Amino acid sequence: MSGQTNGRDPEVPTLGEVLANPALWLMGGFGFASGLPLPLSGFTLRQWFAEGHISLGAIGLTADIGLAYSLKFLWAPLLDHAAPPGLLARFGRRRGWLLVIQPLLALAVVLLALSQPAVAPAAAAGAAALVAFLSASQDIVIDAWRIETFPQRLQGAAMAAYVWGYRAALLISGAGAIALATPWGWHLSLLLMAVLGAIGIPVTLAAREPAPPAHQPFIRQSLGQRISEALIAPLSEFMSRPGAVPILAFVVLFRLGEAMAGVMLPPFYRALGFDRVAVAIANGPVSLAAVLVGAVIGGWLVARLGTGRALLLTGWVQTLCLAMYVLLAYSAGDHRVLLATSAVESFTEGLADAAFITYLSSLCSRAHTATQYALLSSVAALALRTVGGLSGFLAAAAGWKLFYSLTTFAAFPAMGVMIYLLRRFPPEPAPKPA
Repeated sequence: MSGQTNGRDPEVPTLGEVLANPALWLMGGFGFASGLPLPLSGFTLRQWFAEGHISLGAIGLTADIGLAYSLKFLWAPLLDHAAPPGLLARFGRRRGWLLVIQPLLALAVVLLALSQPAVAPAAAAGAAALVAFLSASQDIVIDAWRIETFPQRLQGAAMAAYVWGYRAALLISGAGAIALATPWGWHLSLLLMAVLGAIGIPVTLAAREPAPPAHQPFIRQSLGQRISEALIAPLSEFMSRPGAVPILAFVVLFRLGEAMAGVMLPPFYRALGFDRVAVAIANGPVSLAAVLVGAVIGGWLVARLGTGRALLLTGWVQTLCLAMYVLLAYSAGDHRVLLATSAVESFTEGLADAAFITYLSSLCSRAHTATQYALLSSVAALALRTVGGLSGFLAAAAGWKLFYSLTTFAAFPAMGVMIYLLRRFPPEPAPKPA
């Protein structure tokens, strides 16, 4: 009878219901807090390093700073089951841990802002690694808060609110921070990011602690039993499936070409003579609009063609469009080619990600959905965090034109494995509506 979400409510929420739900607005705030640190240990950091005349090899190795995002499943069980320390435990398990992590994350961004990459690049990289670790830890708890706070019928709306906040933050700490570095300098620009990043603290204080599970078997289990149930059982179940090894190989290789190309973009842009404003425009509103359009069309292709055929089509489109970087390398700093390259690359990223994420989701068993998806998404980023880190040495040895030609061909092994998988182990078709 009331406006509360009960079993009698329709399965799909109305727009009024969505807009009136304060938790969904808080979800947008959490998305903003989650997205803001990412460029600070990635693209923005590499732009700062490139301007400090750091070697290409060292810039490439900054990709390894984000390894925390790929390994966060290792300490997720601790944040999932241990009580927050001291007085913060009274805020609850989710909010308490967020109130531990978020002030430390803001301080880590301050440390990064006060660093001097041109003088002490190792110290700047260390501060960025701390930002990445705390950011990945924050992501673990925010994901848990979202899953436990919203009923299934509102999970889609919650994810949409999160994505819009996340994308807005990426725009601000990526293109925004780079653009502000021109009038303000890098230190003041990144200090502003630290202030904006602290938005997570009032959001956490305003949020409600989700109800704890009705039964918590982990409480009575030993540490070994917890690790076995949280990590070993999902891994064992996945690896016992037919085709598990080639599936993992495909997941690792799928973003290899994109990873190698993306890590080197800041020094590549600088070598072509593009200033901060040009980089900010290309990687700001142009990139954001293109990736959102690509994601929408990619989702439509999945629904229209099925996961397997959509993955094959969008994967080939993304692979072939990596050649835009080769065209940019030959363009002698043409701003129109820069904008076209950024738009095409972002569009194909959104296009392919829609099918790729759907494919990853289809690989998860019902018994271990959250853990297996976390593991698969972590494995998917390994190419960026490992091989991608070596791309600077390759670029320095080969030169930009040959390097970006090689990144295009680096995507081909994944496409070969994909064709094999779709023939031998095709994803199960979605059940047809009755």
